[in-house]
Amino acid sequence: MNGHHLILGELTDTITGEILADTHDERHRQKLARLLVEKKGYRRSDIHPRQSLMARAGSHQAMVNIDFVVTLQDRLSMIVKYGPGSIVTRHRSALAASRLLAPYQIPVVVATNGEDADVLDGSTGRVIDHGLEALPDRKRLLALIAAAEFEPISPYRAQMESRLFYAYEVNGACPCDDTICRL
Repeated sequence: MNGHHLILGELTDTITGEILADTHDERHRQKLARLLVEKKGYRRSDIHPRQSLMARAGSHQAMVNIDFVVTLQDRLSMIVKYGPGSIVTRHRSALAASRLLAPYQIPVVVATNGEDADVLDGSTGRVIDHGLEALPDRKRLLALIAAAEFEPISPYRAQMESRLFYAYEVNGACPCDDTICRL
């Protein structure tokens, strides 16, 4: 099955140097990667692109990529979840991912469509800033994680968050979306 993305050629990943398919979505992701590295001061080694996350809902499971996971001081500190369209519809899915990638609450969650962004407090889900320029730079993120509690996520909560994540990212996805691996 051919995916639903128009392939425009190839491009080089800003973070890893890998050659990737050039799609409209990937152009937005690379714009975000350049913002993080060139303007926000993150080291390429701080950023982990296309981090796989297992989503489970009962007997259903799928692998879904989280666009960027930022690790500082050996802790997952921020995730950036890209999706075209309305940012608000991405909040809940991004928050669920922030509660599944680690055994603790990742403190900063970014939902973005590549043109705009909402920066969320991972613990409360509240919008703490708005706009791409509002993404915390490396120094600001270090200050935020110094004050963060990194609360543990209970197994029950992880199960419920996984169901939500599955509903938004797998059930809500286009059937021809080849970026999701349904298992």
